[in-house]
Amino acid sequence: MQRTRFIIVGSGWRSLYYVRIAKALPERFELCAMLCRTEEKAQRMALENGIHTTVSEKECIGMRPDLVVVAVNKASIADVAMHWMDLGFCVLSETPAAMELPTLDRLWEMHCQGKRLVVNEQYRKYPVLSAVIRIAKSGILGSNDSLNASLAHEYHGISLIRALLCIDQSEQFSVTAKTYELPVTETLTRYDCFKDGRTAMKKRTVATFEFESGKVAFYDFDGEQYRSPIRRNTMRLQGTRGEIIDDRVHYLDQANDGICRPIEISARKVRTIYENPNLREIEEILSVTFNGQTLYEAPFGQCALAQDETAMALMMKQADLYGKGLADSPYPLADALQDAYTMILMQKACETGERIKTERQIWN
Repeated sequence: MQRTRFIIVGSGWRSLYYVRIAKALPERFELCAMLCRTEEKAQRMALENGIHTTVSEKECIGMRPDLVVVAVNKASIADVAMHWMDLGFCVLSETPAAMELPTLDRLWEMHCQGKRLVVNEQYRKYPVLSAVIRIAKSGILGSNDSLNASLAHEYHGISLIRALLCIDQSEQFSVTAKTYELPVTETLTRYDCFKDGRTAMKKRTVATFEFESGKVAFYDFDGEQYRSPIRRNTMRLQGTRGEIIDDRVHYLDQANDGICRPIEISARKVRTIYENPNLREIEEILSVTFNGQTLYEAPFGQCALAQDETAMALMMKQADLYGKGLADSPYPLADALQDAYTMILMQKACETGERIKTERQIWN
């Protein structure tokens, strides 16, 4: 099996996800180098993670990687991605695609010129979420018309909304939104675990999306849900013939009798070598089934990767094939640009208190 050779541009929190993937799946991925901004950071990342690091872009170019992973801060992602695209590499960038509309336009122009960019919008490939999306698209609910989604923030949540409601990226919509500050007991951050009962004010954004097809989505999320044991991700998708509430499906059979079936998840807990409280124990999804049909099986076998890294690894393999002209993009750029554009409109709705409507559709 040919390995995907890649470099990582950036050395922050998200870059380490790709390091863990390479270590868990050495037969599939080869991390050639991590490109850091300073010698001090390069030395520290090499020592802490046992990887090759460098501050030399020329050295990275000379490695001729299959994939350049851009994992820098949000404000710089697009510029760095465009730089490596101009050098002729297939780029897999962290999210969002960009923070401003003119930059989104520029990314599309480069795409039309044959440059290759995949935005690593991985949530649709989460083991459990990918299975739920398959159920949503199967027609068992009839027409999917309404969604209450508290699953992920901004562009991630928007991508899931469109997938679950079966909405094409070209469909027009309007959005109203408001952000609230509410107190919550702090538990986990990216690096620390708090058990002293401290509270802090956290921002929660609530938004309503109304699509031209008549479908509606209610978005509700705050960042505490990613790690806090007292903030659960949840969803309710309603169609003309049923609904999905988290891991249960309620629907009418052919005789119009009401049926309730669980989405069955097989998983295992894995203790890891990492000291970070978020990583000491992970849940690896082995399979997801519904009504006797297997909707997901671990694509890499048992490799001790959580849902996030599993989804990202799938994106990396498919992005590699896309870069070589052997497959379509695992997430079309038009979709990624629409995610970012919708995020921009939602933020504008929060800031102004007005209903914001899409003004144009350019990525087709």
